Amino acid sequence: MLNRLYAAALFAVSAAAWHAAASAAPALQNVQGRSHQNLDGRWHYIVDPYETGYYDYRRKPYDQSDSGSGGFYDDRQPKDKSEFVEYSFDGSPTMAIPGDWNSQDAKLELYEGTVWLRQRFDAAPKPGKRYFLYFGAVNYEAHVYLNGKKLGMHKGGFTPFQFEVTGKLNEGRNTVIVKADNTRHADEIPTVSTDWWNYGGITRDVLLAEVPDTYIADYKIQLAKGDRRRIEGYVQLDGSRKEQEITVAIPEANVSAKVRTDANGRATVRIPVGTLRYWSPEDPKLYGVTIASNTDKVADRIGFRTIETRGRDILLNGKSVFLRGVSVHEENPLIPGRLRGAGDMRMILQWAKDMNCNYVRLAHYPHSEEMIRLADEMGLMVWAEVPVYWTIAWENPATLENAQRQLTELVVRDKNRASVTVWSIGNETPVSAPRNAFMGKLADTVRALDDTRLVGAALEVHRKGAEITVEDPLADKLDLASFNEYAGWYWASNKDMLNFHFNIPYDKPVVITEFGADALAGYHGDADTRWSEEYQDQLYKNQFTMLEAIPGLRGMTPWVLVDFRSPRRPHPYYQDFWNRKGLISQSGKPKQAFHTLKAYYDRKAQQYKSK
Repeated sequence: MLNRLYAAALFAVSAAAWHAAASAAPALQNVQGRSHQNLDGRWHYIVDPYETGYYDYRRKPYDQSDSGSGGFYDDRQPKDKSEFVEYSFDGSPTMAIPGDWNSQDAKLELYEGTVWLRQRFDAAPKPGKRYFLYFGAVNYEAHVYLNGKKLGMHKGGFTPFQFEVTGKLNEGRNTVIVKADNTRHADEIPTVSTDWWNYGGITRDVLLAEVPDTYIADYKIQLAKGDRRRIEGYVQLDGSRKEQEITVAIPEANVSAKVRTDANGRATVRIPVGTLRYWSPEDPKLYGVTIASNTDKVADRIGFRTIETRGRDILLNGKSVFLRGVSVHEENPLIPGRLRGAGDMRMILQWAKDMNCNYVRLAHYPHSEEMIRLADEMGLMVWAEVPVYWTIAWENPATLENAQRQLTELVVRDKNRASVTVWSIGNETPVSAPRNAFMGKLADTVRALDDTRLVGAALEVHRKGAEITVEDPLADKLDLASFNEYAGWYWASNKDMLNFHFNIPYDKPVVITEFGADALAGYHGDADTRWSEEYQDQLYKNQFTMLEAIPGLRGMTPWVLVDFRSPRRPHPYYQDFWNRKGLISQSGKPKQAFHTLKAYYDRKAQQYKSK
């Protein structure tokens, strides 16, 4: 019941669309704050490029056969020396989970396809408790089996999902097997063409969560839109006792309120509040918040702030703010692969703060919940994005449903994080009637989910002679005039880029979501020598001159904080399958432009401090 309500009513995605795209259930809010067993560690894996473990020789899935068996998910062991079994998890190597396979096995560096992963664990299920098998992310399509039985599947490489396993756990030894497939497809989200490494596998935590029979499945506790004196939100119960009294308490702020859930387990929260320390990059205050029912209790740390626009201004807690940002990929340049934990993430975010950033664009897909919580703690505003990137199958209804679902999963997961100030619905999507309709529906979806944050997208620019302009009907549905531009690199040069000027025909804050130039760390020349640190540095100086002429300029996220791996970048000397636009090299050393951007942001911080 909750799945249907969650998909159809709460999040403006039809139940039919939800179940057609994935049978996984909506993920628990604040799963790390619940009682859970961590299933991370060393998982055995089998590489299966022909999907032998999934399809029979007639190309029919084993899990759709009459017997429901025959695939690798059976984890069969030969009964005796005469039995024929062509695979063995026990005899297979292991990899660290969370972690991608591309960085852990040299043979799999460029591999795209199916890998089976197995973990065994002991469980002791308790009467009156419910259990969920939770995945922080699996790239891209995941089929999940418990003790040889299929739980379901999920599409989307960067958002969480779970399956209820109440009544399906063994007392003692259990086996979970995941078929992970990172094959790219033209009608998926993202599509076949991207500019980042397609890391496959179980890249975030796997947990077995335990909750009461009736539990707090979801909640939103945030300041009301444009009102710093009122908290608004909701609490959603799931289980047999849906009508209960709920207490929402913020002891440090002397806040305690009671509400009652209805027959659907839902209660609206509206709480007047007095003086709060509002969350900001300068003072990232987080309050302890508890939500308690008669049967369950959840604790969280939540910051309270408002974010809105007024004309060409961005207002944080009612004060004008300049978004001193940088774009970030979820990748550690020092250790190949996705960011593996809080240490990696804190390092990346600290590098941004070292440039005096107050803002990061987490591109081009949802980063981990832990990354967002660290941004809460460290005081960095966040642009959170879904991988609607470049040329999508705009006219395919299933592709739109997929994009809506991934956007929904992102918003549901991070709606209580004060650091998230912008929901982004995509990057560099070329204007056309089908695209306009697709992206317009995404904008409507995110506004139905959450009206307390700004909605943006990284739009493209168009050039007419020396004029650079944004001509995009989608801009009418966005709060920001936000766009990428690569003057001085993909068009023009350091010598002639200052001949261009911007014409932004929108009375909205202008945020430059990308600009930059590749520079091989340690390669030097003059300001006209491509690939040199000097070229990149001069381009940044020229960009500041160009952009400061825009009346509504209120922020930027240059591309990109750190060099990152990309199969699209094959030049054997300057790139070697790395995008070199980082302000920090693959060895962690700042390039010249790092210091130039920091000096600019120091000036901006002083300018806005005096306002």
